[in-house]
Amino acid sequence: MSEQTRAGHSKTRLLSKDIEGFDSLAELALDMRSSWSHGADDVWRQLDPALWDLTQNPWVVLQTVSREKLQRDLADPAFRKNVDDLVQARREAAEVPAWFQQVHPQSQLSCVAYFSMEFMLSEALPIYSGGLGNVAGDQLKAASDLGVPVIGVGLLYQQGYFRQVIDQGGAQQALYPYNDPGQLPITPLRKPDGEWLRLEVALPGYSVWLRAWQVQVGRVKLYLLDSNDAANYPAHRGITSELYGGGPELRLKQEMLLGIGGWRLLAALGIQPEVCHLNEGHAAFAVLERARSFMQETGRTFEAALAVTRAGNLFTTHTAVAAGFDRFAPALIEQYLAGYARTQLGISCHDLLALGRQNPNDASEPFNMAYLAIRGSGAVNGVSRLHGKVSRHLFEPLFPRWPAEEVPVGHVTNGVHMRSWDSAAADDLWTEACGKDRWLGATETLEQDIRRISDARLWQFRSAARMSLVEYARERLSRQLAASSASPEAADGAKHLFDGNTLTLGFARRFASYKRPNLLLHDPERLLRLLTDRQRPVQLIMAGKAHPADLAGQALIQQWMHFIRRPEARPHVVFLSDYDMHLTGRLVQGVDVWLNTPRRPWEACGTSGMKVLVNGGINLSELDGWWAEAYTPEVGWALGDGQEHDNDPAWDASEAATLYDLLEREVIPEFYTRDEQGIPSAWVTRMRESMARLTPRFSTNRAVREYTEQYYFPAASAYRERAANQGAIGVDMVNWRRALDQKWAALRFGEVKVETDGEQHLFEVHMYLDDLDPAAVRVELYANGVNGTAPERVEMKRVRQLVGATNGYAYRAGVPASRPATDYTARLIAHHDDAAVPLEETHILWQR
Repeated sequence: MSEQTRAGHSKTRLLSKDIEGFDSLAELALDMRSSWSHGADDVWRQLDPALWDLTQNPWVVLQTVSREKLQRDLADPAFRKNVDDLVQARREAAEVPAWFQQVHPQSQLSCVAYFSMEFMLSEALPIYSGGLGNVAGDQLKAASDLGVPVIGVGLLYQQGYFRQVIDQGGAQQALYPYNDPGQLPITPLRKPDGEWLRLEVALPGYSVWLRAWQVQVGRVKLYLLDSNDAANYPAHRGITSELYGGGPELRLKQEMLLGIGGWRLLAALGIQPEVCHLNEGHAAFAVLERARSFMQETGRTFEAALAVTRAGNLFTTHTAVAAGFDRFAPALIEQYLAGYARTQLGISCHDLLALGRQNPNDASEPFNMAYLAIRGSGAVNGVSRLHGKVSRHLFEPLFPRWPAEEVPVGHVTNGVHMRSWDSAAADDLWTEACGKDRWLGATETLEQDIRRISDARLWQFRSAARMSLVEYARERLSRQLAASSASPEAADGAKHLFDGNTLTLGFARRFASYKRPNLLLHDPERLLRLLTDRQRPVQLIMAGKAHPADLAGQALIQQWMHFIRRPEARPHVVFLSDYDMHLTGRLVQGVDVWLNTPRRPWEACGTSGMKVLVNGGINLSELDGWWAEAYTPEVGWALGDGQEHDNDPAWDASEAATLYDLLEREVIPEFYTRDEQGIPSAWVTRMRESMARLTPRFSTNRAVREYTEQYYFPAASAYRERAANQGAIGVDMVNWRRALDQKWAALRFGEVKVETDGEQHLFEVHMYLDDLDPAAVRVELYANGVNGTAPERVEMKRVRQLVGATNGYAYRAGVPASRPATDYTARLIAHHDDAAVPLEETHILWQR
């Protein structure tokens, strides 16, 4: 029996395993594919309809149902055939060649290890807090769909993100329910002999033992580590107690377990990824452990091992402000990692700290995890086009004297896993137009396919979705009020709020000041007039959590609660508490317009608005994150002028007025202007354009294919090349960098001559290289880009040695005379055939 099979069966030993057919149910329940492939929903609903509706957790249903009920249903031939067919379909889906196998059959990429602090896969596995986990979970699901060989690595928390209750005063209260591993769709990861796989990570004075768990995500596996092992010192059992809990010391320990422990877990499983994908800087210690592992295999130094292994590491940053990076005090790094650096990496603590600092010799500078990730990776990317630009400015200090445009940060704009976020009705609609397998391969034809749906069909679909959301909101609000000790009359009255024919706006996200969740409240009286217009009414659904330590964010929630309790507002606005994945799904499936009002450029990408696309919702959003590249007037509405205004109150007031104007003059009239059939034809046209143009483009299908082809393939190839011959290229690169460090100060420019010959400027530059090998550098002409174009770089050729000069050479190049010669400047940069410059070597010398 394989290790994975043992993991899959270990839980069933304690359950009703002797009931024939139980193993098949367990196989279905333990595969997170059920969170986006809903074929088995009726199975769980039949076993326990009430529990299924409450939890959407197949594993909980399977554990809770009585033996008698199980035996009775499994004895029913129709039920049993349905289960057997679902198991067969699951196994076949796992074996059928997917996009990766079909399009890249010769690929040598065998494994990408995807490290993330959180993963949002399903409410059944609450180990996420928000956007970062959303991206990680959706990308794992898309990797499964597309057959990309990805393995997830994360932590299992005893408490996931907090649950929210709104008390009678309108204030947020935080609750922390315990994640009982027995209630989660996970299995202990066992060795072939049946022993639970455990790992050891040394902390000062003690070792921490980590237990390993496996989550099946369709074709993909996610491995989770937790420290709640009986062998651990009591304080260490709580390292993985809470996602983003505690202070810096606990966070550092969690990140050590994720990065160092996560890479050791892969080694213990015999998995050797070519690519390590760091989803944010939290996981950056993996680059150290990967280098240590290579040192152990080859006997190379840490410096050479890092030069080899970084080629296979990809760092995705999600942070839009410098304050968002994890930083640790030098003393804390010394306390926890000095011994690891000295005994495992063979370097001093000073050298380790240098990897996370802008100035390695500033003893007071904190250790920045993003800096470590950059210095340990072969490529870096942001999560939207705008965020790539923002990140280049954020990381500019690491690349002194390089133009911001050349700071080596690319971008892959996030997408969402459409199969996880579409409603059943949306799935039917897209299936009619585009086929059932539309997200399993290339999506180029989807735009034209979805355009064929008639106005009437689209409007019927949207109207039914809105009505479904209204019914859900009524029931949820009623329960919420009853739980907060509201009067029975208030709880019952909630069941009659809202109208299925009224324009429905949605705003749901983390309540933080930069997201400006109260922009709509800037002029409460004007908002009330919009909501209560008898001819063209509007209803608004709000949801979101503020971090328990964010008092300003909590105050924003309370402001909304006070507004909602005004008698004239109460019928038109609701705040649904405990914003989670399930509530998100219901909102994005039902709202007509999704509102998003962050301060540009503080939202790196944002994905909530992408989820409405497949469901026919339309975005009204600030020109930030993904919307800055998605917006055109045909697909939605935009706030802002595309510039940054920081937290200027006057600008906030101006944008609030613009938001009211947009709603009053464009959004609301367009929704209520109907043709003779009662269809708002302009609205449906906009809705169709949004669905057709944006849904394929902002799906994880597109994002994961981009990661695979633009980053994973080159990273795997570069790593294999550097790892060959025991990492000989790495040694050569270390020697090259040392030579540059030692000799750069002596390099200088000599005479620069320019002649204009017809249509060309001919440049000749004299360079004096002291005793540096000319092959270690490159001379270029550089000119800034014009009207948004990329900078112009022209390599100059070494044409002759200068007479009487030691290592002096003339370099020559011609450029078109369409630009003035004064636009061009000569510069000297480092060069190595295998190095990424300036990511791996920042030396640069400009002609004065």
